[in-house]
Amino acid sequence: MEPRRDTDDALVDLVDVLLRDGAVLQADVIISVADVPLLGVKLRAALAGIETMAEYGMFVEWDERIRERALADGEDATALEGERNGEGRRS
Repeated sequence: MEPRRDTDDALVDLVDVLLRDGAVLQADVIISVADVPLLGVKLRAALAGIETMAEYGMFVEWDERIRERALADGEDATALEGERNGEGRRS
């Protein structure tokens, strides 16, 4: 039996590593015409899962805000479901 590389899982493995570990892409680009620099661009991007980003202190406030909103929406949905079942809130 010959060893073979299974390419079907390559994309899944790549996405898994990116979400778990993350990657930082950094690029410096200078656009010039006739050796005269006209435009400089400095790019930096971080790509990772939200849990990995939060571990490094990125998007922490955003994550907390989204989670609070989801909890509030869940409570509103539970109250609405109770009203549909005839269990309206009593004051």
